[in-house]
Amino acid sequence: MQCRGIRGATTVEENTREAILKGTRELLALMIRENVIEPADVACVFFTTTPDLNAEFPALAARQFGWMDAALMCQHEMNVPGALQKCIRIMLLWNTEKHADEIIHVYIHGAEKLRPDRADLPPVDWDELDRWIDRQMEKKTPKGKKP
Repeated sequence: MQCRGIRGATTVEENTREAILKGTRELLALMIRENVIEPADVACVFFTTTPDLNAEFPALAARQFGWMDAALMCQHEMNVPGALQKCIRIMLLWNTEKHADEIIHVYIHGAEKLRPDRADLPPVDWDELDRWIDRQMEKKTPKGKKP
């Protein structure tokens, strides 16, 4: 079994806890679903944000999915002039039998311009994705508690 990396990125409209968590959950959910990732196979996940996003740690989104044993790290991207702003990036390393050319990298919500060669996802049903995310969070959140 190999350790492989998946890259993904998204943008959010504002520097708020809610926007950062929602954007990160969407991105992570698509990465999980497109690559059929089991949490037990995850080696580690690096989350980065552009310097203009600091209202919340994006790794909290993975914790909300119940990823309590995975090694998670949050960092800021370099502040390069002219770079895409309000951007969240994920690099997920996981153990898989997939070959590198079978991995589906996910770029959404304006971040497609970072890797147009990788921005070929099938159409996303965002309402269905939101319901899937809610189910994941319900499984991991004790009744009466907020995620």
